[in-house]
Amino acid sequence: MDVSANVIGHLQGKQIIAYTMKNNNGMQMTVLNLGCIVTEILTPDKDGNFENIVAGFGHIEDYLSNPAFFGAIIGRVAGRVKDATFQLDDEIYKLAENEGPNHLHGGVEGFHKKIWEGKILRKENQIGVEFTYLSKDGEENYPGNVTATVTYLLNDKNEWTQMIEGKTDKKTLLNLTNHSYFNLSGNFKRDMRNHELKMDSTRFLELDENFIPTGNMLEVDGTVFDLRRGRELREVFQSNHPQIELTGNGFDHPFMLKEDASNITLSEKKSGRVLTVETNQPSVVIYTSNNLGDDLVMHGGKKSSKHIAICLETQAPPDAIHHSNFPSILLQPGEKYYSVTRYKFGVQV
Repeated sequence: MDVSANVIGHLQGKQIIAYTMKNNNGMQMTVLNLGCIVTEILTPDKDGNFENIVAGFGHIEDYLSNPAFFGAIIGRVAGRVKDATFQLDDEIYKLAENEGPNHLHGGVEGFHKKIWEGKILRKENQIGVEFTYLSKDGEENYPGNVTATVTYLLNDKNEWTQMIEGKTDKKTLLNLTNHSYFNLSGNFKRDMRNHELKMDSTRFLELDENFIPTGNMLEVDGTVFDLRRGRELREVFQSNHPQIELTGNGFDHPFMLKEDASNITLSEKKSGRVLTVETNQPSVVIYTSNNLGDDLVMHGGKKSSKHIAICLETQAPPDAIHHSNFPSILLQPGEKYYSVTRYKFGVQV
């Protein structure tokens, strides 16, 4: 196993570094100290062909705007905050309105545009990179000095483990996730219609017209949201369920997870690739790139398009600060934020 670092550009007087991890099976992933962005993951199909399975750009300049948040760590708060406002104790905090009247994915800058400090890790059975960033009190108008640490580890079982930790010196909000877009066909040869998604979730969150959770947790029974036995995504895209039509004919919904829930599994029969996701987070936001246009040029000159990939955003539910029935995203001094998600890459013949 090996991990290397290469300077690929400069921003704000700092180096943009690409770290490439490769295990003994030939699996390879590249990540940046810019936003902890995962730019590429090469995994084998059932015939042993290694291809990229995550959306990314071929030029560093494209990541500086990155309107789709390809591969980035999202913070301080992933998802939407209604009316870009929240209250802690007696103080009201006004955030950037960067999606209509609402706050999205941590704001205009957010964690996804920050340059993190990177450190290569070499352990007996795994390799990786540890990123750290200090988000100062008042950044994006969030309270508290927050120290965040993101660790990506790769082992010879073709497992990518992502650990996110955070601490604060003042009561604040923290809800982080990774925003990678997966497509198991390899090099984006096909869209997501033939991918199957399986997940043991019995409830999903209803969204309003601005894609903000209403607070209602709806049962999946008898709906296209029931993924317990697995479902091809074409069924989702063709559904006339009001919540599917609302979000542009696909998922953009938080699914609640149980502590003892079985894995989230994404598979594509033609390539044979299988991705299994395990997490300690209470929910996962499934986004099937319903609103992704054709104006982004990805790796190899491939154009982005609707339903080209899927995000599996493990986190607490969006807008949790406004819903007492949601898991809390409050972080107090002396407490530690800890999120761990493991991505297992395999094949089925």
